[in-house]
Amino acid sequence: MNTRSNNPNDPNAALPLQDEIARQTYPGATLYVVATPIGNVGDISLRALNVLAIADAVACEDTRNTAQLLARYGMSKPLLAAHEHNEREVAEKLIARLQAGQRIALVSDAGTPAVSDPGARIVDAVRAAGLRVVPLPGASAVLAALAASGLVNDRFHFIGFLPAKARQRDTVLESLRQQSATLVLYEAPHRIVDTVTALATIFGPTRQIVLARELTKLFEEIHRCPLGEALAWLNGDSHRQKGEFVLLLEGAPVALEEGAAEAERILKILLAECPVKQAAALAAQITGQKKNALYELALRLKAE
Repeated sequence: MNTRSNNPNDPNAALPLQDEIARQTYPGATLYVVATPIGNVGDISLRALNVLAIADAVACEDTRNTAQLLARYGMSKPLLAAHEHNEREVAEKLIARLQAGQRIALVSDAGTPAVSDPGARIVDAVRAAGLRVVPLPGASAVLAALAASGLVNDRFHFIGFLPAKARQRDTVLESLRQQSATLVLYEAPHRIVDTVTALATIFGPTRQIVLARELTKLFEEIHRCPLGEALAWLNGDSHRQKGEFVLLLEGAPVALEEGAAEAERILKILLAECPVKQAAALAAQITGQKKNALYELALRLKAE
């Protein structure tokens, strides 16, 4: 694939894209935090491939997995195990290599390091040593699930994995009941039924949930339904309980202030003539209520 600049004086105007990326600056003495695919090997950037190709070593969560991934791209690199049990120890070794001028790529088994994966302590230590850290963005299970969910909310609250013990899990969920942002959780297949059961119990049956499993993989599935129907969906086919999950839970409705009944009456009238966003904005001007709360109410009224 070729890329051409509109500027005739641009020296890269007629370069193939891969050559253009290879000509970019990749300084030494730098830790490159590289996002790798969460499933589909095609979901890696050309920039990430170039950094992996020129890196002096790759610090990775599991050397076997990373060796296999690199082999898919025709690469072989010195690998350094950097997992949750040795982060502090390996950070010292990486800092010594970086101080010697090396380029080190940091990867996890899938997705972006340091986000519900090892790597944060390494990045912290490298930065504390006064060395450069460069992120290379890429595949993200969270953003992929959010983009395909259809949940209308400009805020999300990332939880990651819940505690394994039921009492601790439920305590965390109870603390999130009034959170108006979309909640984003990760879950493993052997706990998915228990977690969905707990969500329905604590948040009630009407909240919308999105169950996204095996994202970017062959058996990818993204299902949205009220919480009260989620368990039946999971039990409807044994395959639906397999794979890694991203769960998106609709946020709590934003509460209206005093005068809510009158605001709802006005909003219903406006919805009969206007789109949701315009109706909420006009109702906010008329009633003095918060536009976000009226927008959430308008969405529920339209759904009903």
